[in-house]
Order: sequence, then C-alpha cells, then structure tokens
Amino acid sequence: MRAKILRFSMCLFATLLPTLARAATPAFDPAQLSRAVEQIGAFQRAHALIVARDGKPLVERVFRGPSLDTPVNVKSASKTIVDALIGIAIDKKMIASTDSPILPLLKARAPAGLSPKVGAITVDHLLSMRAGLERTSGRLYYGRWVASPNWIQAALSRPFADEPGGMMLYSTGNTHLLSAILTDISGRTTLDLAREWLGKPLDMAIPAWTRDPQGVYFGGNEMAVSPRALLRFGEMFRNGGMHQGTRVLPESWVRASWTARTHDRHDDGYGYGWFITEAHGQRIYYAWGFGGQMLYVVPSLAMTIVVTSDSSANFIETDYHCALQTIIGDGFVPTAMNQRFNEPSIASIHGCNVVQGFAP
Repeated sequence: MRAKILRFSMCLFATLLPTLARAATPAFDPAQLSRAVEQIGAFQRAHALIVARDGKPLVERVFRGPSLDTPVNVKSASKTIVDALIGIAIDKKMIASTDSPILPLLKARAPAGLSPKVGAITVDHLLSMRAGLERTSGRLYYGRWVASPNWIQAALSRPFADEPGGMMLYSTGNTHLLSAILTDISGRTTLDLAREWLGKPLDMAIPAWTRDPQGVYFGGNEMAVSPRALLRFGEMFRNGGMHQGTRVLPESWVRASWTARTHDRHDDGYGYGWFITEAHGQRIYYAWGFGGQMLYVVPSLAMTIVVTSDSSANFIETDYHCALQTIIGDGFVPTAMNQRFNEPSIASIHGCNVVQGFAP
C-alpha cells in the first residue's frame, strides 16, 4: 500500500505543473466549517487559526496565546520566507540562477579542505534540501550544530550522506547557507532584505531574530511574523507573486517553488521551501514549522489557512502533524468544496505515516 501511494504521489507531483488559475468555487458548508474549526481548537497547543477565501478571512480565532497581529516564532516555516528572498535576488540578477554553484557565492566563508563534492552543490540543491551533506536538523544533529563556533563552516564540512542532487535530506543548515549567500551578495543583512523585499510590500513586521556567531541571521528558524502577516505572504503566493496590484515575487518563482523536486519523510512533495500534497483532487502547498506553525495554500479553492501553535509543549511532533493534515485534508478541503467524502485524503494518509528509511 505504501509503495502504491509513493508511486502515485511522485507521479502526480512530477507531471502536474502548478496552476494559479481556478474555476469558480462553491460556498463553504457552515456546519462542516464550524466542526473543523473546533477540531483545531480542541488541541491545547493550538494558538491561532485563520481561514480565508479569496483573501477574505472567514475564520479568525485565537484559541489561546498571542493576538493575530503579534509576531510569533514560526520556526521552520521561515525557510519558505528565506527561499522567497532567494527568488527575488535571482530576479534582481544578484544570483545568476538556481544552477549557480554555492561556493563562489559564499566568498571567504568556506573553510579549507572541503570535499570536492561541495563544489557541485548548487543553489537549487540548498532550496530543495538535496545538498547531499549530512543533516543539521533532527534530534541527532541540531543541538551540536548550533553549539558549533561557526555554523557555516560546520554545515559545509559535514560528511556526505548522498550525492548533491540526490535524496531529500532536510537540513536547516541548507537554509542558513542561503541566508549567508544573501548577506554576502548584497552586503546587507537577511533581516534588512526581508524587511525591504517582503515586509514593506506585505505590511509584514519582521523583528530582529537570532544570529549565528559570525552575525548571519539564522536562515530557516526563529523568525517571527504574525498570523495575519503569514496569511498575506501565502495570499501573495496564491496570487502569483502579486499583492494589492504590486509585484512582490516573480510568478515564475511561485511556479518553481511549487514544483516538486523530491519527497519528504511523509512522502509529500517538496519544492523550494514548500511541501506539496493533495486532498480529494485539490493540490495543497504548505509551509511547516516545528510544533505546528503552518501555512496552507489551496489555489483551486482560493483558500489559505494559517495555524500557529505552542512549540514548547511536550508532544510527539508526528502525532500533531498527523492531526493537522487530517483536519486540513478531510475537514477544511471538503468544507470548501461543499462535499463529503468517505475515503481519507492523500494529505491525511501521508501526514500520518513515515516512509521507511527516513531519519527523524
């Protein structure tokens, strides 16, 4: 069964290009909508929920925790934001393309004695988590990496677990290398770029966040944005890179970000900072931060959903992810379609299972 799902999902993601167009959408089923909202709120770790259709919030709930306009730590959902900055940098000709090797972009940050394979790593490999280097994420690696005196050198010096361009090896170190690249090619901090390129056009407050020992802003963790700001970011992607008539991101970058290049441990596709799944014929693109910091975009239904949660609570991450994916795939998606289904969605099946061989 798992092998069949794997073949189906990779075929789906490899052959269907993202489309930003959509047909007319039916009205939400009010009873189903209320039930899905209450299911989210029943989790004590759930903080906030926004459900929007065509950019207009249908649901704005704070179950507990900060207000909808208060910046909160979105954890690894910030990888999606950093990857968007790379798209803008490419559009500004500051990076030639996603095929650019990373070592010339990192200038003097790379240590001597690196494996020759590091020279084959490209921007695309970092964006899609296919650098081949041993991971810096996960309970086996993360603590030691952030305790190192130089995060850039520690990320680049790791042994290779696969070839560059090979399987997905989810690693915050990859996104941190992208932050260093942004810093070096621009002569400005990632914080400055995020505020100018995304914060201003999207009215998105971005407080200063953690830096590494060399002063590079943490790429892929600890960034704080408010739930409403995260909604505007997702809506910008849903609208092909536009926000209120202003071009924020090239439409080509939206399509590139939403094109799967590999698959994760749950067998969902992964593009540039976005995971990709499907529920009852509707493709779902989502950003995922530890503890349940989620941004879902369903273009075919003109629906964008934000969930923020308490990341400090003691819980099993996979269990909460399973619950959220099930409520999205078998709750909000059928609600937006105004239909009911007896079979579980691919989103819920994948969200509740882990592909054998993937490290935690």
